[in-house]
Amino acid sequence: MERFASMRVVFSLSVLAVLLLQLLLGVATAAAANCSTHCGNIGISYPFGVEPGCYHEGFNLTCDRSHKPPKLFLGDGSVEVLEISIPSGTVRINSSSIVPVSTSSAVGTGSVNKTGKYHTWGGLRKGGPFFISPYKNKFLVLSCSNVQVLLLGGDNSTVNACATYCPPAPKKGQPFQFPMRNECSGIGCCSAAIPKGYTSYSIQIQPANEISEFDAESSVYIAEEGSYNATRLIFETVSALPALLDWAISNSTCGTKPSAAPAPACRSSNSYCQNYTSYVYNGYQCRCNAGYQGNPYIPNGCQDIDECSHWKLHSCYGTCVNMPGTFHCRCPDGTYGNPLMEGGCIKIKNSSQGLSIGLVVSGGTVLLLLALCAPLATRKIKLRKMKKTKERFFKQNHGLLLQQLISQKVDIGERMIITLSDLEKATNNFDKSREVGGGGHGIVYKGILDLHVVAIKKSKIVVQREIDQFINEVAVLSQINHRNVVKLLGCCLETEVPLLVYEFVSNGTLYDHLHVEGPMSVPWDDRLRIALEVARAVAYLHSASSMPIFHRDIKSSNILLDDSLTAKVSDFGASRYIPIDQTGVTTAVQGTFGYLDPMYYYTGRLTDRSDVFSFGVLLVELLTRKKPFVHTSSNGDALVLHFVSLHTENNLVDILDPQVMEEGDGEVQEVAALAATCIKLKGDDRPTMREVEMALENIRVKKKHATLGTTSNRCDGDQIVCDYLSTRGITDESTRQYTMEEEILSSGTYPR
Repeated sequence: MERFASMRVVFSLSVLAVLLLQLLLGVATAAAANCSTHCGNIGISYPFGVEPGCYHEGFNLTCDRSHKPPKLFLGDGSVEVLEISIPSGTVRINSSSIVPVSTSSAVGTGSVNKTGKYHTWGGLRKGGPFFISPYKNKFLVLSCSNVQVLLLGGDNSTVNACATYCPPAPKKGQPFQFPMRNECSGIGCCSAAIPKGYTSYSIQIQPANEISEFDAESSVYIAEEGSYNATRLIFETVSALPALLDWAISNSTCGTKPSAAPAPACRSSNSYCQNYTSYVYNGYQCRCNAGYQGNPYIPNGCQDIDECSHWKLHSCYGTCVNMPGTFHCRCPDGTYGNPLMEGGCIKIKNSSQGLSIGLVVSGGTVLLLLALCAPLATRKIKLRKMKKTKERFFKQNHGLLLQQLISQKVDIGERMIITLSDLEKATNNFDKSREVGGGGHGIVYKGILDLHVVAIKKSKIVVQREIDQFINEVAVLSQINHRNVVKLLGCCLETEVPLLVYEFVSNGTLYDHLHVEGPMSVPWDDRLRIALEVARAVAYLHSASSMPIFHRDIKSSNILLDDSLTAKVSDFGASRYIPIDQTGVTTAVQGTFGYLDPMYYYTGRLTDRSDVFSFGVLLVELLTRKKPFVHTSSNGDALVLHFVSLHTENNLVDILDPQVMEEGDGEVQEVAALAATCIKLKGDDRPTMREVEMALENIRVKKKHATLGTTSNRCDGDQIVCDYLSTRGITDESTRQYTMEEEILSSGTYPR
């Protein structure tokens, strides 16, 4: 009896469980049936939803039906949604403009409020799941107020910057010749890339002390690239522009193998997990497998693509047979050849009826073999696609141009181009543990290639200008052989962004060694030697290489040091060849604020004296141990202006590094005089890099003789060195040449 009683209890519980399950299914079905699928003309599908229970956490929307047609907003209704694309994982929003420069009441006199203005672009939930897409949007500034605009991330770190300039108005009777094209090159409009992983940005405006008479209303946007006309925006005020958001479905990651790792949010059987990583946020997204399309966040959401309905896209000019996740292409009956090429199937000439019967029989056999070999054919098609992709990237990244550049030296050509598979082996498939450096624009990996330790530079931003700089760096460094210039070993052009392979310089940068915590840093003797080595390298670039090369970005973070603190100049992405019969060239301004030559910034005219100015700033940095793009005096002067002012007053003790004053001797004043000469406002007043090298060489020789107890003439008979070591050029007049514009240029806070 007890046995029957227990069986009845089990049966009752089973019935109750079935009823509860049916009830829950009914509630879920009812909830799904009540979920909105549209708001106005915008479609809504999971993980998005309007009603409770219809969306994944963080993906709730608000449909404001008071508008005609209704408008859709993210979350509580602060950011308007224009379009949702589940397959591409993007949301297009309306991005409001920011009017950054507020003038004082005396607008007619051209005065403005010169203090920096801060504004915030936000509206997205902190910590995700939505982020501005870094590859599809631009940070856009339109102004004729000659402003410098800084973009700060959510953690208040500077992540990018750009500056605008407008030429003066034409005189009466002259035609209006505003140098405008439909792009943001810095004339009235500038743009910069958006870093990945932030939900809000702070925008700091630093206006100059003059406003052009043709100034339009200044504005700042974060907008989708290609959604605007830069020329029209200069003269028309637009309240908002479209911007594109990425999203991450979860704040966890897929693991080391994204394509194979299970993920709870990827609910379709034909979907996979893909990591979404940045310096400030890690998560993952879901994608449909190759050959499938649809919504990976719902069961059976990824559906097979019928490639045969779009046979031209897949280059099938024969008989197309659709298969799950792929397709098979063959020549029609009665033909033979290559069905993947137009006109590739050739008709078979029939000689007899028996031959036709034989072909039919053999055709059936071939079909059977094809069915058995379908997996092999699929693999071959994928390999062919990968090969075509690599070839496309190779051409896109100027691989043919690079081959032409090195064709005259076969030995260089054989070793310069490195395959992607070799670099993947060298870095363990670009493992995160192999990262040794990087910033907002790229990552440097340490690897072992042909039993040698190498450094591999990989850019994170897919912008054609960045790619052109990579190729430029290859072309420049392949022609340089100098002990104080980092050695380029090769490059890989089979990826979307090219990879460069250098000798591995193990001891970091001069910036890292100089700007350390505590009172002691690099010894003065080493600083003087490093300055001489850098001067030798730059002088070699200017006057000893086969074609003069202007570096354009000399700064302490671009000076690498090996174990013996020997300097090696690096980062030639902004460098330019200059024909021997020319003294300069007009280019778009590139470089780092704080080190940038003011005359080059204003005129766009690049000469060898532009590098001399940057080197002079580097000398000031070595003397003072202060950062050129950060330091400001109590009067608000930037480092260069502060240094020149104190040197003129013969009061450098207020700015020199105490360690330099303790370890140095009379040569400190000579180096300071040389630095002051290098950073003169007019390029013609500065020495050449060869003269700077000679002056530093003479200072080191005299210091060595003094150490050995000998004496020598101040200039050792070298009149050129004497001229440039004298302080006659640093006068009150030259100091007065520096204006607020130079101060702003010298106090920029973010490198190129």
